[in-house]
Amino acid sequence: MIQQFLRIKAQHPRELLFYRMGDFYELFFDDARRASELLDITLTARGKADGEPIPMAGIPYHAAEGYLARLVRAGISVAICEQIGDPATSKGPVERKVVRIVTPGTLSDEALLEERADNLLLAVSQHRELFGLAWLDLASGRFRVLEVKGDEALGGELQRLNPAETLYQENISHPAITGRRGARAQPAWEFELESAHRCLNQQFQTHDLQGFGCDQLTLAIAAAGCLLQYVKDTQRSNLPHIRSLGHENRNDSVILDAATRRNLEIDRNLAGGDDNTLFAVMDQSVTAMGSRLLRRWLHRPLTHIPTLEARQGAIRTLCDEDHYQPVRLALKPIGDMERILSRVALRSARPRDLTRLRSSIEALPALRSALATCSSPRLEALSGQAAEYPQLCTLLQAAIRDNPPVVIREGGVIAPGFDAELDELRKISSNAGDYLLEIEQREREATGISSLKVGYNRVHGYYIEISRSQSERAPDSYQRRQTLKNAERFITPELKTFEDRALSSKSRALAREKALYEEVLEQLNEQLALLQDSATAVAEIDVLANLAERADSLRLCQPEFTRVQQLEVSEGRHLVVEQVLDEPFIANDTVLNNQRRMLLITGPNMGGKSTYMRQNAVITLLAHVGSFVPATAVRLSPVDRIFTRIGSSDDLASGRSTFMVEMTETANILHNATEHSLVLMDEVGRGTSTFDGLSLAWAAAIALAQQVRAFTLFATHYFELTALPELCPTMANVHLDATEHQDHVVFLHNIQDGPANRSFGLQVAKLAGIPEPVLRAARDKLRELESNRDTATGAVTAPTQAELFNSPQPHPVIDQLEALDLDELSPREALDLLYQMRSKLH
Repeated sequence: MIQQFLRIKAQHPRELLFYRMGDFYELFFDDARRASELLDITLTARGKADGEPIPMAGIPYHAAEGYLARLVRAGISVAICEQIGDPATSKGPVERKVVRIVTPGTLSDEALLEERADNLLLAVSQHRELFGLAWLDLASGRFRVLEVKGDEALGGELQRLNPAETLYQENISHPAITGRRGARAQPAWEFELESAHRCLNQQFQTHDLQGFGCDQLTLAIAAAGCLLQYVKDTQRSNLPHIRSLGHENRNDSVILDAATRRNLEIDRNLAGGDDNTLFAVMDQSVTAMGSRLLRRWLHRPLTHIPTLEARQGAIRTLCDEDHYQPVRLALKPIGDMERILSRVALRSARPRDLTRLRSSIEALPALRSALATCSSPRLEALSGQAAEYPQLCTLLQAAIRDNPPVVIREGGVIAPGFDAELDELRKISSNAGDYLLEIEQREREATGISSLKVGYNRVHGYYIEISRSQSERAPDSYQRRQTLKNAERFITPELKTFEDRALSSKSRALAREKALYEEVLEQLNEQLALLQDSATAVAEIDVLANLAERADSLRLCQPEFTRVQQLEVSEGRHLVVEQVLDEPFIANDTVLNNQRRMLLITGPNMGGKSTYMRQNAVITLLAHVGSFVPATAVRLSPVDRIFTRIGSSDDLASGRSTFMVEMTETANILHNATEHSLVLMDEVGRGTSTFDGLSLAWAAAIALAQQVRAFTLFATHYFELTALPELCPTMANVHLDATEHQDHVVFLHNIQDGPANRSFGLQVAKLAGIPEPVLRAARDKLRELESNRDTATGAVTAPTQAELFNSPQPHPVIDQLEALDLDELSPREALDLLYQMRSKLH
């Protein structure tokens, strides 16, 4: 048995091997030690190898899901090894083989997946600065490819996709890829292009990939081929639910880099949690697949205006007369069709999956009826796509019990009346007791033996027992089976026939039930493509109804897209901040256009500068999702990118200081922003000395306003920057208002034209709890600095700053000296020159 384990383990050195032994999955050697630590299970020993006890640990196979979930969350892959031979006929160990490999990126089991988030497997190939990405959500069958150039684009996509597992060529050494949790190096030959084309064409039953619009993406296709083969190897089954390959083009969406996704807290807050995020506020979807689609929309806002206006029209229609309410009510019985259908395709669907699928199909007519009153082209198209399936509905109603067991192996899944043979087998098994009583009564009457009784034991089966004193009266048709001290036991041809039927009926009924269950799955798979299309439509209907409900509940307005470049927001609000405030949120206007491309925002700390900037980015993002937005009116032109340079953090793992991170993000903006971008810049230059920081902020602001010409919100504490509008007419000063009341600062959170006149820094420090002696010392130093006089000497001082890289500019006297030809000077000329030079020094 250990030899068999070692042979199988040698084929799966990177996975924990769950080796089936009876009712347990056992692990041995190093696998047992790792599992004991990871799962907190007892480490025992069984047998010896080289004189040492063999470590062993095990888990009950019926409780394996919980343990698998813990391992998968830790990024561990598991090979499931089952018994496939018959123990009754096997000589030596029962034949076993690995039937599935469970990895973090190839999950389809309901218990292992997060309900409202995608679980993606990603493959990456690289050639110089170009990266090919392919990703698959096995639980829904969505398969996508993309090619990007440069580390910044790669980082943004990795942040968006957040894969559970990443496959990469073993010769790649990029830390953003290899350092991810669940990263797995694959041999370079698995990314071979010709093999990838062959594998993909075989999967989709196509001649080439031109129909998918990605035939020229050689790196992405190579990654997709590696990914698909990996999934086939792990699932050990066909993948009929993976029907197409989608090409995502970055030019079709508003590009968000990794820093922007992080700063806008789309679905992860800055602390790494999911509370108080945009997704948390916007998601009231009825179905889990609706939630997952909304998350994808928020992470990939679109630039295609007709698509956005179609979504807006659907939301507006659903808001009219609260049409979204009956639609959401009709969605409630619908389960997670996407994932259930994937398990149907993988032949891993459980009985309760089919009851949920049945409820979902039964609910589709009511959903279409609720949409019938909505006159939106998009909703009409989705209603048509969410087709009805009366035959499948009838099949599932007839075949599956209303409340079946969790798994098919226990039986009792197929409903009575569905199959006559199964009903007969069940009847034999359930009515055995009554039949035996009937035989007993009949035989007593026929023989006249009052002590005759019919019984059963596991060793000898069914029998007729007659006391020893009356055994001679047994008929000739009775065959002696067993002799006891006080009785004789007999068997009759009728009882033998019944025994054969009764003892085999239960196992035959279970086998028949499993065969019928497989037939039901097969019939569902025949319409898998149509069912998947319906699930896709239901998910979008759910998202649109959710956005309509949010528009109504959160007082959102429909934004208007314009051809003229502008971002004009009336009474804009920050949705997330508004939800956590106890008091009313102070709404603010924003005006950006061709004459006013940059707002220089000043005001005190905690005055609301960062909130004001972020709310405009969130409004812009939501508008490009097709959602309504938190304002009373919004007119905006399409943007190609949103950039944010907000907050201060270091990247110690990469050896980058806070200021280095700040400058890297600023450089990315200056290189990649365009006049169609929205840029948020918060406190640029604060991570270094005053003069360096001021100079960099000054130069960056001018470059953004005059060269890049992006719509920019530029928050700063450098009051010197407020002079920039005099030099650049497309800049404007605004500030967040505050006032002082009884030595306390009161933040008004109201945007006003013009620069701020105070920073209120000491007042904010007092609010934070800085000790009073420290505050008094700070006030003294502030007065000193504001007077620009040294308290010791009374002299006016001006700070100087040493340069790290650049030497001071040469003095004109030095230039003059270097230019002199000393051999040609007379003593008198030399003396005159010395006098002139000395005068230049004063």
